[in-house]
Amino acid sequence: MKGMRPVEDNGRALLMTESNALKPVVGCVLVNWNGRADTMACLESLMLQQYASLRVVVVDNGSADGSVGAIRTAFPQVTVLEAGKNLGFTAGSNLGIECAVKNGADFVWLLNNDTVAPPDTCGKLVAKAMLEPKAGLIGSVLYYMHDPGRVQAWGGGDITVWMGRSTHFSGTVALGPTSYLTFASVLIPREVLLRVGILYEGSFMYWDDSDYALRVTKAGYGLAVAEDTAILHKEGGSATRRSPVVDRYSTTAGLHFLRRHAAAPWFSMPLFVALKLGNRVVRLEGENVRGVWLGVRDYWAQRGKVFRERL
Repeated sequence: MKGMRPVEDNGRALLMTESNALKPVVGCVLVNWNGRADTMACLESLMLQQYASLRVVVVDNGSADGSVGAIRTAFPQVTVLEAGKNLGFTAGSNLGIECAVKNGADFVWLLNNDTVAPPDTCGKLVAKAMLEPKAGLIGSVLYYMHDPGRVQAWGGGDITVWMGRSTHFSGTVALGPTSYLTFASVLIPREVLLRVGILYEGSFMYWDDSDYALRVTKAGYGLAVAEDTAILHKEGGSATRRSPVVDRYSTTAGLHFLRRHAAAPWFSMPLFVALKLGNRVVRLEGENVRGVWLGVRDYWAQRGKVFRERL
């Protein structure tokens, strides 16, 4: 591109222009689906970021709550992509990622729309990426929106791949080969997106961060957490936690994840479903049992379908 030149900085190839004052360009991607209030609050925090080379992209998944008009009126500097329908988190994020990369982003910052980021967040994420040139993902420390003094996730958590379970880290830990970083807030270098690919679209939502983290580590990259970040996360902005809808989507996504990553999918996949069903039967959650079965049915209907995961 005219007026741009590649610069090597601590092992990362950066796309530099006079306008970004030798700072990497960050494309922040938010996905919105009828989350007007949350998205507007998140965008307000992004407009206060102390990082000049930040570009924001909102992908709207066919909202019917006036989100698009409100965003364009209040934040004309934000790029709004209208998907026209609910593509889910993964495919929606991929639209934003493609837009950011196409427009020269050195890093893509995936951020949930139900978060609020302190003004120094973007700068701290980039600084950590520069200090950790072998990191393929740079996570954030998340705190509960309703209880800002309590850690929700220290970057991410750990995955028990053979049984399809994940847990959040509540404090500083050493990240290993089965760790993941939550996509509520994560910075991804351009080089990783070009080499590893984008989010696996077999998951409408859920398990996308675990899938991508394993792909990144298998490609030889490490994981890092910007420990000085402090993002407030509302959580559950798209669906009520443990609702039948959540069970449906998480079951389908979990089965895709196990098929792709478990050492013995023929064992892990039935176990995953059995544990989910047993848990909900014990709690007498009939609608959630139905949600799990619908998730299994959805996965079964997708057999043989090839899902996009490359730029």
